[in-house]
Amino acid sequence: MAVKYTKEQLNSVDKPFLIQLLLQQQEQLEAITKELHASNEKMQLLMEQVILGKQNRFGRSSEKMEDTSQICFREVDGTIIFFNEAEAVCDLNAAEPDALELKSPKQPKRKGKKEADLSGLPVRRIDHYLSEEELEAEFGVRGWKQLPDAISRKYHFVPAKAEVEEHHIGVYASKTDEHMVKADHPKALLHGSLVSPSLGAAIINGKYVNAVPLYRLEQEFQRYGLQITRQNMANWCIRLAEEYLSILYDYLHKELYFYHVIQADETPVLVNHDGRKAGSKSWMWVYRSGHLYQKRQIVLYEYQQTRNASHPREFLKGYDGICVTDGYQVYHTLEKELEELTIAGCWVHCRRRFDEALKLVPKSCQKESNAFLLMKQIQAIYREEGKLKDLSSDERLKQRQAVIKPLVDAFFAYLKTINVSKKDKFGDAVGYALNQEKYLRVFLTDGDVPIDNNASERAIRGFCIGKKNWQMIDTIHGAKSSAIIYSIVETAKANNLKPFDYVQHLLEEIPKHMNDKDCSFLEDLLPWSGKLPAGIRKA
Repeated sequence: MAVKYTKEQLNSVDKPFLIQLLLQQQEQLEAITKELHASNEKMQLLMEQVILGKQNRFGRSSEKMEDTSQICFREVDGTIIFFNEAEAVCDLNAAEPDALELKSPKQPKRKGKKEADLSGLPVRRIDHYLSEEELEAEFGVRGWKQLPDAISRKYHFVPAKAEVEEHHIGVYASKTDEHMVKADHPKALLHGSLVSPSLGAAIINGKYVNAVPLYRLEQEFQRYGLQITRQNMANWCIRLAEEYLSILYDYLHKELYFYHVIQADETPVLVNHDGRKAGSKSWMWVYRSGHLYQKRQIVLYEYQQTRNASHPREFLKGYDGICVTDGYQVYHTLEKELEELTIAGCWVHCRRRFDEALKLVPKSCQKESNAFLLMKQIQAIYREEGKLKDLSSDERLKQRQAVIKPLVDAFFAYLKTINVSKKDKFGDAVGYALNQEKYLRVFLTDGDVPIDNNASERAIRGFCIGKKNWQMIDTIHGAKSSAIIYSIVETAKANNLKPFDYVQHLLEEIPKHMNDKDCSFLEDLLPWSGKLPAGIRKA
């Protein structure tokens, strides 16, 4: 507490006392200033959270910049830097425009759109011809000639229907001994169950592809005269995944190790009965082949109760290559442990932080802010990367080194000149980018490494949509089975297959090989196999 002194008391004190009093007052002032500064920082953080919360709830979810003008760069002493675009494009001799209205380019008319929409579908021909009698009445005897048919095409929809498969199996016995034999017939899918490959595929397609909850599937089956409870369907999904689809899942896991580049991500999920208190968070991890590999895509999910490093450590054990991830520290820990593993960073996660920081700047001041300039630099990097998507790996690497690397160098060079507070969103974005620099540069060293981890986020999006419909997985059994089934259907979708047809084919073929001593038969069942039946692959 401050002590007050009268004028007479101050006149009577000696100089050392006055100095001590002044220092005390200065210390008190510094303490108050420090407290005020801390309060201001807390208030700033709270305001940022309120603004971002409001933006996330009511604003656009897109991170696309409204300002599409290009940022300009120049070289100074061997270093690429950006400078004011107005100075770069200024031309005082240019003629003034007659009008400022933007003319919308006329969209060219697409030819053959209707034919393209109808291609790949089976055609049921229906003939409409006049009889001989009708033609003679119209034109007289032999008074007509046949012209090319007029063809009209329409979509015809056949509603789903349920039938009973009644297999009559011939049984034969010897007249002289007790020898008996049965005719060849399909092996039952699940012992003691009425489920068929087509019914199992329909349930899996409804729940795991179309995100329809089991209670709604139960109602749908009732409309077709089938009394299949959600408990039946849940049990079938678990058993089909564990007994059959898991065999292909394990085979795809081994196949994934042959890819030089893979990608990883994770998302939370709630499990009702897993031995922990209600509401405990579990995790669904996703590992997929690098999306720049245009063919032979693999997408694998794995359920785990935690998010710690032991899970990717086990899943990636022995993997020799590059893994693209977000900035989650677990992956960086693994890279230090495993010499053969290299971690690449995600530019989308870097851009997202600057986008959040930019949203906190008043619109009138955004274009003068550092957040805006850095977002423009990232935009330039993405613009150049977008031009390389159709190149080979070697050509893409050459272009990245020649064109994109100088832009990345300029981005980080500018970052290192900025003084920021670590306690606000912009400071957090700058700190994140600098901490991730090593990982964000990896894509510049390998033409197969994507610039971001968007493909993994897309792969996990289907699971997230389904998760919203059924909220939580009831048991660990169910969670692990769901991971297997999601892996199969998402891998099918990534390889342009029809999930229902592919799953039905798997459930028809895998049971035939349950007594095989090896898994070589799975080569013919892989999504890119040329031996898959016609019609499974989309046109």
